[in-house]
Amino acid sequence: MPFDVEWVRSRLPERRIDWHSTIDSTMTEASRLATLGCESGTVVGAEEQTKGQGRLGRGWHSERDSGLYVSVVLRHLLPSNTVPLVTLALGLATAEAILKATDLACDLRWPNDVLIDNKKCAGILTQLEGPAVIAGIGINVNHVGLPKELSEIATSLRIAGGRVYSRERLLVDLLQSIDSFCTLLEKEGREPILKMFSRTSSYVYGCRVSVALADSVIKGTTAGLNEAGFLILRGDHGEENLIVAGGVRRCS
Repeated sequence: MPFDVEWVRSRLPERRIDWHSTIDSTMTEASRLATLGCESGTVVGAEEQTKGQGRLGRGWHSERDSGLYVSVVLRHLLPSNTVPLVTLALGLATAEAILKATDLACDLRWPNDVLIDNKKCAGILTQLEGPAVIAGIGINVNHVGLPKELSEIATSLRIAGGRVYSRERLLVDLLQSIDSFCTLLEKEGREPILKMFSRTSSYVYGCRVSVALADSVIKGTTAGLNEAGFLILRGDHGEENLIVAGGVRRCS
């Protein structure tokens, strides 16, 4: 079903929402608007992305009329070194919005994956564009199925919940949650975000994981987050590793 962007605009009349039938990537367009000085909170969304961006240069499967594919320009008063914490805040916002709109509870896999039943239903990408942060969020909403190569590791809200959900309501809830968590980070600093992410995610403490780095894979047990929001991994021989980037997966 086509997205009713006018319904969303009627609920958020002060916010700029640019909606596209097809676009290469909402991240690219949001970055362009940011360089032109658009207001904080500006949203770029699309029914379909032909070159959807995932983390670490991966693509994002963007089935037409089924998902929520948006990028938001954020201009909160935050130092550039807090971008990892913005990613955690956006994960919390996405999980909260999904719960509000669908009653489906989510897990968070550090740093940017939102899971249901240990399968990915949403992903987050953050990048700096001058003084702004571009927050890209993709949520699998009403996908009936996923490509074979993704079906073992990914899901949709419809698959998990057994019914069709309103993408419009989900976007309204998502934008409100983003505002709430980013304002919290701006006003109260990193501590509340670190504590909430650690409580919400089953991956932060005591989880046996493998981490795919650029040129190797390491295994260990997670031991919390440091003050910058990076993951602490205790190796099998007692060594401590700080994971700044990498693909985290449960393992035996």
